[in-house]
Amino acid sequence: MAKFLSLEDRLTIARGLREQLSFGEIASELKRDRSTIAKEIKRYSTIIESGCSYYSFNACIHRKLCKEKGVCGDQCTRPSSPKCSICNKCNNNCSSFEEEVCTTRFKPPYVCNGCAERNKCTLKKTIYDPETAHLEASNKISSSRSGFCTTEEDIARINEIITPLIRNGQSIHQIYVNNVDRLMCSEKTLYNYVDACLFDVRNIDLPRKVKYRPRYKAPEFKVDRACRNGRTYADFETFVTNNPELSVVQMDSVIGTIGGKVLLTIHFVETSFMLAFLRDANTSQSVIDIWNQLNEKLGNRDFNKLFPVILTDNGSEFSNPAALENGARNRHRTKVFYCNPSCPYQKGACEVNHELIRRILPKGTSFDNLTQDDVNKMMNHINSYARRKLNNRTPYESFSFFYGESILRKLGCEPVAPGDIILKSSLLKK
Repeated sequence: MAKFLSLEDRLTIARGLREQLSFGEIASELKRDRSTIAKEIKRYSTIIESGCSYYSFNACIHRKLCKEKGVCGDQCTRPSSPKCSICNKCNNNCSSFEEEVCTTRFKPPYVCNGCAERNKCTLKKTIYDPETAHLEASNKISSSRSGFCTTEEDIARINEIITPLIRNGQSIHQIYVNNVDRLMCSEKTLYNYVDACLFDVRNIDLPRKVKYRPRYKAPEFKVDRACRNGRTYADFETFVTNNPELSVVQMDSVIGTIGGKVLLTIHFVETSFMLAFLRDANTSQSVIDIWNQLNEKLGNRDFNKLFPVILTDNGSEFSNPAALENGARNRHRTKVFYCNPSCPYQKGACEVNHELIRRILPKGTSFDNLTQDDVNKMMNHINSYARRKLNNRTPYESFSFFYGESILRKLGCEPVAPGDIILKSSLLKK
């Protein structure tokens, strides 16, 4: 017997609900346990707001005797209606609204599929749709099998074991054979971790692997599959709506050559001001180290003022949000959110500013010979470049107006005269 329910099984469940069969009767037909049927229905049913013949959705307890008129004011889309209770916007605008909830939705069979009153009901309904349920279940199974089932602490522990040995010229097989009890994972898993750039070493550090052409493009792996729970872009929009006074900072990486040094960029959306930090490898720990250094350099008060909300993408280097959000002694210091996959436009301000970096460091340029002083010099020129969106002021001037010169000095930023600004690769050759 198949472990998961098929679409045909779900169609049978939907038919049984329409015929008002019990969970036991449906389970007997499918040769499943009745608890499986009950869990399926409760897990994948959806709540819909729909009316019935000739009546729009209306869940107000007063709807049958209500004679209210014009509750929408000038925004009413049905001014000729004899009363507002027949309008689907009535519940949202009426101050006397009290929701009526059908209690049959909260006891078996938990859905309205077979309810005799469904065609007369204008309340919220719980519906089990087999196609929607099958799609949600398939997506859930797919997502549960993606990524690495491990933690940041395990990655750091394994990294401490294998990185020094690989840099001494040893192969992963040699390391695995001699440290199998300490590693507590398979040899193939170690190769997958290296492919996903979760360690301080890369494929180029392995003595033989770089000689072979990869058979396929390895997907991006995430360390903690649950790290984005409560931190999606929809959660970000809700949080910003509820906290409009907080400024948003966007975070991203700029890659040089694969396996080499990378930049971490931090973009202040309101002022177009950007910070950039050089990292030896594109790892999660390198990002955490930079934020900890910023916290120590600025102090808790200035750090909280500058970085209340961080929006970033789904790169594996940002897969430990808890370490970014909480500083020393587990003190909460910021809130991290993620863009939707393959939606870089959701942090478009940061992406646009990267174009100025690419004028100086074109794609394919290695960052291995750069120093943090070179990066600071580059960003001073970029932040001194006037922007039309800032009314022809520079990001440096705008940032100074909002946060003060003292913070700029802590960050090591300096202005550059307009006539001295260089946005070409020749800047770092001087």
